[in-house]
Order: sequence, then C-alpha cells, then structure tokens
Amino acid sequence: MKDSKQGQTPIEDLAELRSYFATHNTFREYIAHSSKVHSVGWSCDGRRLASGSFDKSVAIFNLERNRLVQDSIFRGHTGSVDQLCWHASNPDLLSTASGDKSVRIWDTRSHKCAATIATKGENINVAWSPNGSTIAVGNKEDLVSFIDTRTYKVVVEEQFNFEVNEISWNNTSDLFFLTNGLGCVHIMTYPTLELQTVLKAHPGTCICIEHDPTGRYFATGSADALVSLWDVNELACLRVFSRLEWPVRTLSFSFDGRLLASASEDHIIDIGDTETGEKVAEIPVQASTFTVAWHPSRYLLAFACEDKDPPERKRDAGNLKLWGLPNSG
Repeated sequence: MKDSKQGQTPIEDLAELRSYFATHNTFREYIAHSSKVHSVGWSCDGRRLASGSFDKSVAIFNLERNRLVQDSIFRGHTGSVDQLCWHASNPDLLSTASGDKSVRIWDTRSHKCAATIATKGENINVAWSPNGSTIAVGNKEDLVSFIDTRTYKVVVEEQFNFEVNEISWNNTSDLFFLTNGLGCVHIMTYPTLELQTVLKAHPGTCICIEHDPTGRYFATGSADALVSLWDVNELACLRVFSRLEWPVRTLSFSFDGRLLASASEDHIIDIGDTETGEKVAEIPVQASTFTVAWHPSRYLLAFACEDKDPPERKRDAGNLKLWGLPNSG
C-alpha cells in the first residue's frame, strides 16, 4: 500500500481494511485551545488541519508526516467559533461561522483575515459550495444566508419555519441540502432555491449530513442514534448503521467514500464500511465527540471530544486528536 504525502491507495476488501486498522489504531493528542473544540477540518491538500473553539479562536496545524505541528492561531471572532469549512480547491482559504453574528474568511498563507461578513444572527453552521462561489451560513433562528465569495456580500437569505440543523451542498454545487428537527432532509436547487424533494430520513431529529468525496453517497445522523447512508442519484436509503446508542452529532467520509466515521455521546467513534455496513474499527474515547474529519487522501481521522482537564476535570480541555497512526510509533 502506498502511504505517502500524496495519499493512500484505497483498500477494497473489508478483511484487509480491518487488518490495516489493527496495525494503525494509535492516536496522538494535541493542545489546541483553552476551551472545548467545536469543529475540525482539513484543507483540500491535506497539509493543514484547522480547529474552531468556544474560546473564540481558530488554530491551524501543519501535518508533517505522522504528526501535527501548530502553525498559527487566528483571533478576531468575539464569540464562539461553532463551525468551520475550507475552500474545496484552494488550500489556503478557510471560512468560520461564529455566535458573534459574523462569518470570517481566513488566508492561512498570509495569516490574515481576508474578509468579515456581518450576518443577522448567531451562526451555528457553515458550508462552502464545492465550486467555491458561495458560502452558506445557518443561524439559531433558522435563517440561512448565502454569501457571494467574489464580493463577500450576502446575496440571498432564506428563512425557514422549522428547526434547521446542518447544511450541505452536493458535489456539483447545484443542489443544497439541509436537515431539520422533523427528521427530514430538504433538497433544493441552487441558486434558485426551489424545493426539489423532502426525504423523511429519520423518526427523530435529523442532526447532521455529509456528502462523500466521490459523489456517490450522502449520510445523515439523527437523534434516534442511527446513521443512514443514501444513494445521491436515486435518493434511496442503502443501509443504516445502528452501533451507536446516543444522538449522532457528526459524520465524515474517507477520501475513497469507503469508510464512514460517526460519533455521539457514546464513548466510541464508529468506523463503518459503506459497502456492507459492517464495523471496520472503533475508537475508544473518554467523552462525547462533536466533530470528526477524515483526511482528504489518507486513512487519518482528526476529532475532538468534550474532554476535561485533569486532575479536577472541571475545566474543558481544548484538545484535538489524530487517529490512524501506525502502532510502531
């Protein structure tokens, strides 16, 4: 198997995947923030990992072979950084959504804030269209604002009359997806925002949604503790992952679409095989996990838990972890 800076060769066989992770299940922990980490994400070239925190800052790490090295800390938000999203093809640009009623664009090469866009409410979700032209941001009042990245201005706002949870684009940027409190996935055309269809995906609140990098699947995670895997073209549910026992908060697909990581308040992160639904591996954790992100070309998973600092375990630790490292160290 090729395992270089360029990436890995996908593994086809379930038994091979399991044996690979039997020898690559070590993790390293890094101190990133002074309070809990809400969101982690990789740049498109896989060279940088960003984390956003309740402490209002954004940390940038460089991946050097099998370890993360802190590069910089971005400050400027005056509220919690709740979600971040990198540009799909420019590895230097990062967007962050904050409770301070703004979205910021950061240039990791110049270490500067490239733009600050004022929005109408406390933001909780952000999604950058794969073609790079638009950033969508959702707030606590279920208003979704669309920002033109050429002008850094809000070009359209859509108010929903139900609880909007996570938002996402398909890989061709012409469909916009959102999950809601009624267990549904709403799919709209973009840029016209005409409702195409409503999928009744779960009996409980539909919390998170993720599209796979190959464009075959999307997955939804729900308060019913289930993860559903969907065929993008047929809009048919292919299989359900049911190994977690708590509401599913976060999902991530591996670069080849083969692995789906899902996490919750369970003290494991589940790694499932999208082709069979079988468990490939599980990562033991000490606390609830609210963000996971597979590397864009390697079987490396970044994640952050609601860990507490020892010894009193009263204060939130702002740590992030990297899993999938070779056991030999």
